[in-house]
Amino acid sequence: MIALIRSHVIPAALTALPVAMDSPAAVRMLVAIGWQESRFQHRVQIGGSARGFWQFEQGGGIRGVLGHDQTRVIVRDAMAALCYRQALTPFGCYLAVEHNDIVAAMFARLLLWTDPAPLPEDETEAWRVYLRTWRPGKPHPQTWAEAWRLAA
Repeated sequence: MIALIRSHVIPAALTALPVAMDSPAAVRMLVAIGWQESRFQHRVQIGGSARGFWQFEQGGGIRGVLGHDQTRVIVRDAMAALCYRQALTPFGCYLAVEHNDIVAAMFARLLLWTDPAPLPEDETEAWRVYLRTWRPGKPHPQTWAEAWRLAA
């Protein structure tokens, strides 16, 4: 599944976003975080309310992307380009990320864009960026090294 995500889903998501958001570091972070969050197997969080392979909560990541100064216009335009103009509410986007992997990857990239630090090249700093941006309720540092390696 990682190969499909890397070769089709992420590139499709990045084409809906500004060119500056496309980089090898961005792709690696998206793959690592998606694998860390769902192993690319669960679009609905086991025992929770997060949705999509990148496990977005309606109140946290979704609202964060929709309301952030750096992403609110970008997400509006990208959702319109993907024919989701009517879904530009937190609930509408929450539903979209569950069933549309391109929208989910787009939101994941936009959430990373809200972090002022440059995208990392090393595992330790990548973990810090993941913690800052995703704010996982129960982080699993013991699986991050594998996620980072698989994303290479």
